[in-house]
Amino acid sequence: MLIMIASRRKEELREFIQALESEPDIETGLVNSGEAALVFARTEAPELVIIDEALPDFKPFKLATELLQINAMINTAVITPLSDEDFHEQSEGLGILLAIASPPGREDAQAVIEKLRGLYPAGRS
Repeated sequence: MLIMIASRRKEELREFIQALESEPDIETGLVNSGEAALVFARTEAPELVIIDEALPDFKPFKLATELLQINAMINTAVITPLSDEDFHEQSEGLGILLAIASPPGREDAQAVIEKLRGLYPAGRS
């Protein structure tokens, strides 16, 4: 499974990314802008795009909307400090898979992996 991470915080996300990549069937790609994420989504068709709240050119929910227009089958998640209630209110109707704590750690990577395993059982990705 291919997971694209749109973030400029590579060092801060290192533990999170390493935990994702520790799974043998997960590959990650890292881009540092929303525009680069859109290009990646058009060319690579990731199963999941993780959008960091701190992108320089896109707000997370706007980027999620743009990604849906490219491919409605791309799942999205957002790294955000928002409370569950605020996140739900702002993301309603966008089909965002989950909110990820900011900054994310190993436990957050496990939550992402479990969500993806539910969507893509072994052998069906």
